[in-house]
Amino acid sequence: MNPILWIVLFTLIGGFLSVLAASLFLLIPTRLQGQVLPHCVSFALGALLGVALLDLMPEAISQVGIDGRHRLFATVLCGILLFFVLEKLLLWRHCHTGDCATHSESHFHQPAGALIVLGDTLHNFVDGILITAAFMTDINLGIMTGLAVFAHEIPQEVGDFAILLQSGYSRGKALLYNLVSSLATLLGGLLAYGLLDALQEALPYILALAASSFIYVAIADLIPSLHQRTTALAAVQQVSLIVVGIAVVTGLR
Repeated sequence: MNPILWIVLFTLIGGFLSVLAASLFLLIPTRLQGQVLPHCVSFALGALLGVALLDLMPEAISQVGIDGRHRLFATVLCGILLFFVLEKLLLWRHCHTGDCATHSESHFHQPAGALIVLGDTLHNFVDGILITAAFMTDINLGIMTGLAVFAHEIPQEVGDFAILLQSGYSRGKALLYNLVSSLATLLGGLLAYGLLDALQEALPYILALAASSFIYVAIADLIPSLHQRTTALAAVQQVSLIVVGIAVVTGLR
């Protein structure tokens, strides 16, 4: 299959399809949503860390050689700091559960909802660039990156729905705005495809930036949300699903 077709397919999976999948949670009774979502978060955590540390970084290192390792890890460090500052500037922390401090506020206002849509659009655009960078390196790496994006976008999009609804948006408008925002993944992927041919030397560092994005989301957002469940059974379930997430992306190598 032509690389551009792979890119279109998996940017749509990572963006548009993840929103549709997340919208199914709107049909689940509220009392059950809190039981299902943590399992999705655990799987997403394993998938993100597995792709970042077992696929993206080894692939990037193989392209620059031993001498370029320090620059790559410096890129990861700078990327993590960049995403931290970005969240600070947007005044919104990606929260993936319905009962955390961000989502427990009883009164949101319209600007808060608009800010979430803006932040999600930017995030989706970057995801599209990262998916294309992975596909330009290796088809299997692109597939795993696209699936990792899909896995972590679902719980994030569920969180977006929760805040938009509490900001006064109807279910229909919340779904529409999230779907439009998700198309930024496709746009970022297509624009990157036209530019990456001229930026081959930068490709390893784009992959390192992808790894920093996944690591940041996993550590800053997903892990804290999992720590809200402190029972032994919850810990066993979380570890098991994290391992499953790692195993899935490893099995696709």
